Amino acid sequence: MVLKYPIILEIGIPVLVVGLAAMLWFGRKKKYRQGLRAANTSFFRSLPEYAGRRKARLVLIGLMVIAMVGTMVSALILAARPYRTETTSNGVKKRDIFLCLDVSYSICYLNYDLVQSLEEVVAGLSGDRFGITIFNTSSVLYVPMTDDYDFIISRLEELKEYFRLQKLYQSDDFNYNFSEEYYDIMEKLEYFDAGTLVNNYSKGSSLIGEGLASCVYSFPRLAKEDRTRVIIMATDNAQMALSKPLIELDGAVELCNKNHITMFGLFPDQDTYTLGTMTGYQQNLQDFERAVEKTGGVFYQQSKTLTVEDIVRDIQKQEAMMVDELIIKREVDRPVPFIIMLLSFLAVSIATGVVLRL
Repeated sequence: MVLKYPIILEIGIPVLVVGLAAMLWFGRKKKYRQGLRAANTSFFRSLPEYAGRRKARLVLIGLMVIAMVGTMVSALILAARPYRTETTSNGVKKRDIFLCLDVSYSICYLNYDLVQSLEEVVAGLSGDRFGITIFNTSSVLYVPMTDDYDFIISRLEELKEYFRLQKLYQSDDFNYNFSEEYYDIMEKLEYFDAGTLVNNYSKGSSLIGEGLASCVYSFPRLAKEDRTRVIIMATDNAQMALSKPLIELDGAVELCNKNHITMFGLFPDQDTYTLGTMTGYQQNLQDFERAVEKTGGVFYQQSKTLTVEDIVRDIQKQEAMMVDELIIKREVDRPVPFIIMLLSFLAVSIATGVVLRL
């Protein structure tokens, strides 16, 4: 324990000592000079009752003086403001997490399960910032980095509906003969597709490298802020470029490493892989797995034994090891012991004063 204003004691104690010395000096016993004198008092002084009362009075006076001094010292200490410094080490999360989704229709099943599992995760976040980018031919910053978790959850709900409609569109049952319901579904799909299919006829689709690079540069204050950065990316890595992309997957991975971004990759179950023989499932899987591991992240392949919910739970576990530590020092006042001392001494001095007047 230390004092905030020790100078109060440095000045107050000497003043108190001088004051006590002055009281003792002026209160010392003086010779009898006037008034009536009582004779033969030695007889009374020799009585045991008198001696006992005299000793009791002296004890009470001494106790009262000590109590008064203690009261003044306690008051001086309180005025000097006693405190102690507390150092707390908090596991404060300072993570920026981007969900990067390939929204081509070929992985709608994986995307649907992923956003559904992430809703519960986002609801339990505290201190992390979260954002969402979606891409196909072009990229859209769907949710800028934020810690407004209610807003994020509402946007995940919108994406879940988008992927539900994609699943419906992909199903064999979808053929509503250009009914009103058909046009309503297509209008909703086109609303999302509009931003992610810019120049689709000339550039192609599922431009994985461009999608990842766009996500990297969506992190705020990328070179200036010291935070743990993570990308959770879902894709089938089935790029169908009609012209040379601005950046390929390997180049985007180099950007991740340059900016200390860890990527966690999710790859769809082969049973839900809808591209057939157009691209090689195993080759796409291996290429994406290699890219993810270059960033120090973990690659996950959705399967019957490893569900998206299991994957998300494991990512949470991995992330817990990357929480930054924040050490906080703060001054905490400690007046209570000295308030108790002051009140105790004050009570004793008042009590002894009352007894002495009886």
